[in-house]
Amino acid sequence: MPSSSQIILSANTHPGDSTSTTVTGENFKGDGYYGRSDGIHTVQYDYTGFTGTITIQATLATTPTDSDWFDVDVVTVSNQTEVKYANFTGNFVYIRAKMVYTDGTLNSIRMNH
Repeated sequence: MPSSSQIILSANTHPGDSTSTTVTGENFKGDGYYGRSDGIHTVQYDYTGFTGTITIQATLATTPTDSDWFDVDVVTVSNQTEVKYANFTGNFVYIRAKMVYTDGTLNSIRMNH
């Protein structure tokens, strides 16, 4: 089975003023786009001093609008530094990352499928 590894959200550092900042990443092709049958996706979160919520969203739509997205994994942390993994299964056409944070740095989110 072919596999793909992509950074779906790259480095973002909060200005440190405790305001809530939202960042939504681009659409990345998931297993459903390629017609793969296993639907297994893995994401790696890498953050430093991060306070906020990171949400992985997916869609089955080939031309998604804002209302087509749904949450498949949610991580909420307070002043944490770590590298963390999560798996989810679904024949999703597109995947994206969204974060709402008040402090710290998101180093990257990598998706393998």
